[in-house]
This record gives sequence, structure tokens and C-alpha cells, in this order.
Amino acid sequence: MAPSSSVDPRDESVAVIGAGVAGLITAHTLLRDGFTNVQVLTRDPEVGGVWAPSRIYEGLYSNSVYGEYRLSPLKLPPPAKGPFLDRPSGQELSAYFQAFSREYLDGKIQFGKAVQRIRRHPSGKGWSVEVQDAKDGNFETREYSRIVLCTGGCSAPKMPEQLDREAAAAAGFKGPVIHTGEFASKIHQVLEAVPPGDGPDAPAVVVVGGGKSAQDMCAFLANKGRKVTLVCHNLDWFLASPITLPEFVRKSRFLSIFSPHIHLRTTLERFLHTTWIGAFLVRSIWYVLVQAAFSAAKVPAGSPLRNVVTPYWSVRANDEGVPQPNGFLSLAVAGKIDVVTPAHVARFGEDGHSVVLADGRSIRADALVLGTGYKSSWEAIFDKELLDELGLAPQPANPDAPYRWDYTTLKNPPPLHPDAKRWSSTIYRGIVPAKNIMRRDLTINGTGISMNNGYTAEVAAHWISSYFLGDSMRLPGSTEEALAAAEREATWLKQRHPQSATALNPSYTAFLTFLCWPQYTDDLLEDMGLRVLRSGGNAVTWPFKVIDLDEIKDLKQERDARRAAITAENTL
Repeated sequence: MAPSSSVDPRDESVAVIGAGVAGLITAHTLLRDGFTNVQVLTRDPEVGGVWAPSRIYEGLYSNSVYGEYRLSPLKLPPPAKGPFLDRPSGQELSAYFQAFSREYLDGKIQFGKAVQRIRRHPSGKGWSVEVQDAKDGNFETREYSRIVLCTGGCSAPKMPEQLDREAAAAAGFKGPVIHTGEFASKIHQVLEAVPPGDGPDAPAVVVVGGGKSAQDMCAFLANKGRKVTLVCHNLDWFLASPITLPEFVRKSRFLSIFSPHIHLRTTLERFLHTTWIGAFLVRSIWYVLVQAAFSAAKVPAGSPLRNVVTPYWSVRANDEGVPQPNGFLSLAVAGKIDVVTPAHVARFGEDGHSVVLADGRSIRADALVLGTGYKSSWEAIFDKELLDELGLAPQPANPDAPYRWDYTTLKNPPPLHPDAKRWSSTIYRGIVPAKNIMRRDLTINGTGISMNNGYTAEVAAHWISSYFLGDSMRLPGSTEEALAAAEREATWLKQRHPQSATALNPSYTAFLTFLCWPQYTDDLLEDMGLRVLRSGGNAVTWPFKVIDLDEIKDLKQERDARRAAITAENTL
């Protein structure tokens, strides 16, 4: 079961753990490359990850522009009529991933198989995986030569101790306490506990958190006639416009060039991020984006809805498109959602129907929804010693890391997050644990926040397959080189996104591509010796060329041709 240099990697077993977008495209890519023993393991009864049928609900829409959240082998059907015509609904994305799995992975996905523990094989090579069957509860141990972790960062809910169910029971809280990750399956509990009403004494739901999930659930509840209060430290910043933006703006590299990358590939990017004139233009564009969004959403001056994270520096963002009457922002502006920010919920009230803020204020709460994020999905499937050995756990940060980017657009940053000062990630490219890079038996897909998840995951899947096959790639030549490269990447993320503690949930934020996803995927393509800047265009038009998944649909053929050419050259 262990990887062997004398055996064709295609004949060895691979476990892909997780059946979201990253897991599906990784398995498909490996199978197309000739891997004969690929198994997708998921604890869920269906594919889709965060877009699985059991996690979607009425009124849920993606942050992505229609046509971006897909994979190159399969087109998205034409959009259904709905309030957000430029963004796919949860139902549409769920149906898409179901169709993808039926078309390309029939018989390859094992549902209801919860991975309980991953260990090194006793031989020191390969992996032993303990799996529990969801139906009968039985355990079995399987052996695999290679593993791809596609468990993502939104599967292990994190509840603050002072607000979890145990704290609620101890305080005598009368209503349900649920996490946003459980919302679809437990909506009925909230709706039953809080009947419709709008008066000062009406039952109410308190939602804690300022991210997209918390906002979506506030909108759902308000549209059901429930009284809702959102409490958070701050809200996500957002993009919005009075009309649908043209594709050459929203589906191109236009926004990405105004966000600096770890290296600046083009003359235009170097001008924008290393000159004072360029920095002025970048700051002006960001100012216009933010003010235009507030204007499009009709958010008045002084509104708590303006208490958003610093847009340029943060990856917490929503794409509202054209704001709709039944969306969070419009409902909040209309007074149908009460927004309390900046604020912090400290505890449950003594009356069983309230929560108490840190400043002593009491807010009625007959149900509590926690949009308080997630823990790493790896903590439950690896023991601590192996997490540390592999470098999958947060590693102590090096305060003397010898890296610095003197970009003019990175001057005057906000303070570094306290946890970012303490911890760093050592996952190279967000794909391979640096400590394990020479083994070629463990990779990760889907760890980074990207504005185009489909494109990013698909290019990463090809990178992973090339890595497993032992293809000629641009890679660190040793564990030490990989650790140094990972440290450089971690240092960059702290300088670029100082408010994000990326290492605390590495299964979600090991590498933040965000708006720079085109530059990041170009780096991966370049690692494989493949063409970059694929959307084309000349020196003037390239930032406005629409990026489409079709431009990477032939990556397998390109990789095969390059491999054959290298083999032929080596035989001369």
C-alpha cells in the first residue's frame, strides 16, 4: 500500500477525503491521468460539501458570479429565474455537483464513510485510515498509498464556550442554540421557537457573527416574518452595484491586478504596486469600490452597516451584485433586521430569553444562531503528534523571518492579528505539508479562500496529479527548502492580510488566494511548466479578458505532451 519508486504510481491506491468541489475535481483528474484505484470517502449521504442538499435552504445564493463556480468538464445549465440572476442559487449548485458526480465519478464515491483517524502505515510508508460506516456504525481500517485531504474548512463548527449548548443549559436558556453549519437541518427548531412577530415584545432570534452565513440566515428569517437581531464585532465588506457589472470587469483579471501578489508578474502590476502614482490609483479604485457599494445598497451615513472590516486588507468579503429587496442589506436598511455592531455577546441572560452583551446591554433571544466560524477539519482525524510531525497544525511563527515586500500599496497596514504574530502555516503552496514534501504521498486541495473556487481547485488538482506522478516540476529540492518557501509564503500572507490569523484553521486558510486567484493559479501552472495568462489579450487589453474554465480544459493533454517531450529529450 505504500508508495514505491519501483511501482507506477497509477497502480497504487489513493484516498480522496471529501466530496465537495475540490474532492470531485481531484478524483476526476486522477482518474483521467490513469490512476486505477481512486476512492472518494465522504461522511455525507451526498456530494457537494457546503452545497450538499442537506446544507442548502430556501433563499441561499453563492457569492460567485454565474458561471464561475463550476468545473471545466461540465457547463452550468442556464440560470433559473430568481432574485439574484447574476449568481447561482444553492439549489442550482447542489444540482450541478450531483450531475458532475453521476457523469464522471459513478461508482467511485463511498457515501456515509466517516474518516475517524489517519495514521502512518506501520511500515513507515503509506497510510492506515480508520473509517466508520454511518449506517451500521462499524469500523474498518483501510490502507492507502496516497491521500488527498479535501475536507475543507467549513465542516467542524466552532462555538464559543460561553454560548454553546452546555452553557445554554447551565444558564437555563429556553430556546435552541444552533451553528450556521447546522442551519438547513435545524431551521424548524428556530421557526418553532420564534413565531412571526414585529412588536417590541415579540419573540426574537439573535444571530452572532458578521460573515456571509450569518447575514444569509438573518435574511432567511426576516423573510419568514421573524424578528431578527444580528450582533457582531464588524461585518464583511461587500461589492455591490446598481446594475450588473459587465463580464470584462467581474470575470476578468481587472479586480485582481489591484490586489498585490507575492510576486508581480507583469509591468502593469509592478507599476501599480511599486510606484507612488500606482499606489494612488490602487487606493482610489478601492475607495470607489467601497463607496459605490454603500451607495448601491442605499446604506446611509452613520449606519451600523458601514462598520465593515477594512476592505483592502481583509479577505472577509461578499459579492452582493445588484442588491435585492429580500437580501440582507436591503432588509437591514429597511429596519427588518436589527444590526448591533460593534458588540460582543458575553453570556446568556438569567431570564432564559436573552443574551447579555459585554457592555451590559440585554437583548431578547428566544433562539440563538452562531455564525462563529469553524475549527480545522483535520484536528479530528489526525492525532496531535502526527499533525505536528506533518506540519498540518499551526506552527510557532518566526518573528525574525527575513522576508519583506516594499510595495507602495502595502504601506500603513492595520495591526497584525495577535494570533498571526504567534502562529504560521507550513503548507507549501497551500497544497503540500512542507515537512512531508519529499514523500509525495499527502496533498491538500481546497484550503484557500478564492474568488473562483472551481478554477482554483481544478488547477490545483492537476498540480497534485503531476506531483504524485513524479513529473518534472518546479519544486523545492528538500524539506528544508520547502520549509523556507512555506515560511516566505506565510510571511507574505501576514503582510498582505494582517487581520487574518490564517494558521488557526489551516484546512480553510492555509493559503489565501482571494482576489489574487488568477496570479496564484498562474504560479501553479508555471510549476508544471505550462502556459500562464491564458485569457490572452495584448499589453492593453489583457486585464479585461474574461477568464473562462474552458481555457484549462486541456491541461491533461498539455501535461501529457510536456511529459512525453521531456522523456524523448532524456533518451537522446
